[in-house]
Amino acid sequence: MKIVCLDSATLGGADLSKFSEFGDFVSYELTPKDKVIERLKNADVAMVNKVILDENVLKNTNLKLILETATGLNNIDLDYAKKQGIIVKNVAAYSTKSVVQHSFALIFAFLNQTIFYNDWVKKGKWCESEIFTDFTQMLSDLSGKKHGIIGLGTIGKEVARISSAFGARVCYYSTSGANHNAEYEKLELEELLKTCDIISIHAPLNEKTHNLISYKELKMLKNEAILINVGRGGIINEADLARAMDEGNFRVGLDVLENEPMLKNHPLLSVKDKNRLLITPHIAWASKESLATLIQKLYENLKEWVENGK
Repeated sequence: MKIVCLDSATLGGADLSKFSEFGDFVSYELTPKDKVIERLKNADVAMVNKVILDENVLKNTNLKLILETATGLNNIDLDYAKKQGIIVKNVAAYSTKSVVQHSFALIFAFLNQTIFYNDWVKKGKWCESEIFTDFTQMLSDLSGKKHGIIGLGTIGKEVARISSAFGARVCYYSTSGANHNAEYEKLELEELLKTCDIISIHAPLNEKTHNLISYKELKMLKNEAILINVGRGGIINEADLARAMDEGNFRVGLDVLENEPMLKNHPLLSVKDKNRLLITPHIAWASKESLATLIQKLYENLKEWVENGK
């Protein structure tokens, strides 16, 4: 059996040697579009994260199994794979703790002014102070804040639980309309945006959520509100976001963008007050513990398929 990993660079340098137990294992850090079919020649199993496996690719391979090294499957033509009898297995719920932690890292960076004060101290400002502390920027408690969660799935529920433990008042908006949770107040999107001090997005990208928050919605945000997106890029219209940030006084923490890597000359790079904007490069999921869990679940997915007679 031949197993080919097409983009191991997306797995943070994880040790993939255990996959050799199942046969001939070949790994490429990255695979350009014009090399995908060639590299999958004679492969029984493909491991992919972001490489596109569309109908054109699949019909030119003899794949029996696709191991998606993530949860989302939008890079695979699932209908064609099913038609051809190609089994597709993804990995779910491996990064919940990591994403939740990163959500609060972004929230607390604003509430506790950690970036500002780290910079302030290293510039020698504390050495020049006449008193033991400083009030240039005021810190703020999460306790008592109204925290609106967009997307109350597995991650959203854990964010809600932790935020409640800090004393926040949690509410939510269901992007599907089907989620009814008696533990938290359910709001329509407009009311959530207008009334919440903190808004965090933990929703998938689909027809209902694409451009869910555009200029009109952004203008509803409260003064000094905090908007966090660790869900998917494309839920917030980024050009509208850059415009609204220059006109308003809210704060934004992003871990995802509609196009990744970030495009050169992206409008968010030109936001006037950069202290109100934090962007991290889609790393919320990627703690070392989450990566270890991901690789183990990938291994188990392949092992299960082999033991069930392929």
